[in-house]
Amino acid sequence: MKNSSFEWGLGASFVALCGAGLVSLTVDARASDAATFNAGAEDPRLALTSLYKAATPDIGLREIREASVRRNETLSGLLDRVGAPRFDANDAVHAVSDLVDLRRILPGQDVRIWLEPGDEGDEADVRLAGMSLRPDSDRQVLVFRTSGGDWSAQELTAKLSASHHKVSGAIEDSIYSAALAQGARDQQVVDFASIFAYDIDFQRDPRVGDEFEILYETFADERGNPVRNGDVLFASYHGSALKKNFYRFTPSDDGVTDFFDDEGQSARKFLMKTPINGARLSSHFGNRRHPVLGYNKLHKGTDFAAPRGTPIYAAGNGVIERAGPFSTYGNYIRIRHANGYQTAYAHMNGFAKGMRKGRRVRQGEIIGYVGTTGRSTGPHLHYEVHLNGNPVNAMRLKLPTGRKLEGDQLEAFLAERQRIDQMRAEQAGPKALPVPSMDLPIAISASQDVLAIDPDEISSFAN
Repeated sequence: MKNSSFEWGLGASFVALCGAGLVSLTVDARASDAATFNAGAEDPRLALTSLYKAATPDIGLREIREASVRRNETLSGLLDRVGAPRFDANDAVHAVSDLVDLRRILPGQDVRIWLEPGDEGDEADVRLAGMSLRPDSDRQVLVFRTSGGDWSAQELTAKLSASHHKVSGAIEDSIYSAALAQGARDQQVVDFASIFAYDIDFQRDPRVGDEFEILYETFADERGNPVRNGDVLFASYHGSALKKNFYRFTPSDDGVTDFFDDEGQSARKFLMKTPINGARLSSHFGNRRHPVLGYNKLHKGTDFAAPRGTPIYAAGNGVIERAGPFSTYGNYIRIRHANGYQTAYAHMNGFAKGMRKGRRVRQGEIIGYVGTTGRSTGPHLHYEVHLNGNPVNAMRLKLPTGRKLEGDQLEAFLAERQRIDQMRAEQAGPKALPVPSMDLPIAISASQDVLAIDPDEISSFAN
């Protein structure tokens, strides 16, 4: 079994021979089996033969089949479904496992399969000649049977050129729809929401007419086709609730990348305002009529309604004091932070791996998933903040901010800010790019429901 990698810089003809092209990772929800195509393409092994000057393999290619991995299906199961002999499938999967983490193959992964007549020449007898898949947007893996009968796995890495792109405008329907219409993907909107998570309550603060801007990296292949988007470099929100710019910067003294405002003040704060995405604020802190008990009682926290399985994040750095079932709270975690603060998370469906008493957690780390355990009427996160043992309203906390750059680090940041501002100036207006959305369906809008995540999609990630 042979494995190697080489640069994918050989032009469109080689890409065509290998069955390449930009592959959409959108889940194929159709119930039909794999689509079958008559062999109109040359055997991809010929391309590799010309590259490696190996002996020309025997060619008797009959057909090409394409299929998408289904939910709860393995790569071996997909090959079995499209008609590849099981012993061939096992050898091919074993070969590809040296280059691809098979645990990361998710539903929707597209696979192209080459089949050829078997040794007996019977039309009904076929054997697997090879397959290709794209585990990452800039990486393709090709597995094929050599002329000697062994299996070889080759990795093709795209040569990417870096650039940048800006999306901006006024909120009419949602930041999500406006950003995607100008070429952004879901991840850029998620990153934007994370940057402003300390300052904006996206359930209530956005208003029609508020303005936003996102500048982010883009990467294209040698033919100029968009391959993927990269990191957000700049994020701006100018509205009735907040007027703020943030720049991506990595201080050289600690190497921790963060976002800083115009003056070098970190966007991070001691605690996150809302330790969850994809949620609607369903119940506030304070006295209320209890939905189960039926009488007025102090509600010591804030409730966020969200689909079962939605990730819950640690609101700040700290140590877990309690993790497990706890009275009417159901599955429960309590974290001790500095300066007398504690945060608690209740009614969880389950815990993230390794969450236990004494475990140190980082701000933004996933600690569990939304559920409806304990005394609960539906899936939601009950989130509490305590200061010196007393419950406080998390939505009204004035928390200390993160790092303030000074001296040489501030000078370096100001230079980076000027560089990013120059990139922003190069793109004076919005410009659409042909980059399809391929992540979770979300929305940040000027209405009450800000982030809406499909529960089936989110549960697949939680599991």
